[in-house]
Amino acid sequence: MEIKLEIPEYTGEGIIYEWEYGFEIKPIITNGEILITANRAGLISLARQLLTLAQEDIPVNFHLHYDSDNSLEEGSNELIIQKI
Repeated sequence: MEIKLEIPEYTGEGIIYEWEYGFEIKPIITNGEILITANRAGLISLARQLLTLAQEDIPVNFHLHYDSDNSLEEGSNELIIQKI
């Protein structure tokens, strides 16, 4: 199987979040474990954003911040992914 993703180029003005239609993502913390559940569209969306964050021009400590107000399902814990 091959999936081709177009990754938005980093221009120094922040990351462009691109979402697949119908995406669902819900991270929860339970018993000290982080569980991220997502449908196919959600997984593809996260993959695209992780590849975007991995670009060489994106500075260290830049991060992606997700919460239920802007992208995650109701009842989700906040999710922050930071480049080191």
